[in-house]
Amino acid sequence: MGEIDGTGGGATAADVRAGSSLTRISVTLAVALHVLVVGLCVVIVVNARDDGLPAVALELALVLVFLAVWFTGVAIARARPPGRGRPGRRRPGRRRRGAPAVWLAVLSLAWLLLILVSDDAVYLAFPLFFVLLHLLPVARGVVAVIVATVVAVLAFARHRPDAGFAGVLGPVIGAAVAVVIASAYRALLLQIRERQRLIEDLTVTRSALAAAERDAGAAQERARLAREIHDTVSQSLSSIILLLHAADRAPEPARAQRVAQAREAAQDALAETRQFIAALQPAALHGRGVATALTRLADRTRAETDLAVTLTLPPDLADLAAVPTPVEVGLLRVAQNAVANVVQHARARRLDLTLSALEGQIVLDVVDDGVGFDVDAVLADRPGADDAADAERVSFGLRGVRDRVSALGGEFVVESGPGQGTSVVAVFDVDGVSQDGVNRDSGPGAELPS
Repeated sequence: MGEIDGTGGGATAADVRAGSSLTRISVTLAVALHVLVVGLCVVIVVNARDDGLPAVALELALVLVFLAVWFTGVAIARARPPGRGRPGRRRPGRRRRGAPAVWLAVLSLAWLLLILVSDDAVYLAFPLFFVLLHLLPVARGVVAVIVATVVAVLAFARHRPDAGFAGVLGPVIGAAVAVVIASAYRALLLQIRERQRLIEDLTVTRSALAAAERDAGAAQERARLAREIHDTVSQSLSSIILLLHAADRAPEPARAQRVAQAREAAQDALAETRQFIAALQPAALHGRGVATALTRLADRTRAETDLAVTLTLPPDLADLAAVPTPVEVGLLRVAQNAVANVVQHARARRLDLTLSALEGQIVLDVVDDGVGFDVDAVLADRPGADDAADAERVSFGLRGVRDRVSALGGEFVVESGPGQGTSVVAVFDVDGVSQDGVNRDSGPGAELPS
């Protein structure tokens, strides 16, 4: 029968859900109130049978008027759609408050006329209390209940002068009970609305966190893909370009050999790419292990360049059996990146690769006698003007390898200087990484990009 508070504000999603949560309670209270009104009206008519026909007719007519006004308000409330106005728009709210106010005035007038002719009509004040508290704002509703209580007490005193204190206590207790029940209903509604708003806020926050996690995952995946492409396809293409340039300058017998080497490098790159797309371990490791992969890398570098390449492996290759696959991948990527940098930028004569198996650790050293570079400047992405393009490529590759090693909980050290050659060292804790690439020291969330 109208709005709870008469503020005129539009119903939010939380209000709608809160209203749905209170539907059963509201229906139960409304039905009980209607039954109470009808029952009290029946009592009024039945008790009027000894007052004479004119009095009975008058009371019956006023009872019917009261019931007509009551259920007209019920019908109007059910037929009116929920308010869709916005809190800042005052006029629609005032129009919506107009109909309940008029209905309340007519209902109160019908009740006043009825209590003038029937003392039993005083009891209709109890359902009227609920209506006043339901339709009016809190302060106005309480004031209206107090006024109705005073009217009920005066009506009792007029019809039953001998009622004494009971004529005052009855309406007052009824008003107090109505105020308590209405206040509890309001508090329950506000609590449900607040909880629903909290749920909506939590839902929004959870969605935002999920989106942030997706974005972070996407950024991590992009970084992983960039490192993989740089360490595989990019390095292979650079090697092929160098071989083809060498073939252009070589005499006929050597030219065919360089072209064959370029073809082999292209085939290896294709295999790497297919394995990479299939999200498997590197093709160089497939079914071989890191020792075989490093041997093949050294042999190919020796065949494709003029470098004097040496590879030193542990005396007992069984020591490498306990190396997790993610660490093998990391070792191979470090070696591939370091060798590619030596071939393309170092202008070196010698290249030494050393794989050492210590207690619980696996160490890879890649050392050359080339021109060297400023490590701090390159890793900080501050190349000089003369070699900006080369330094940028070296910087990206070194930073990518550093991130890869760090993700596995390993240590990555680059030592170099102009004219001093370069030493690249990667150290992995074999026992600190699981077979699925999780760094046990940093918790289950430290996943290695494979």
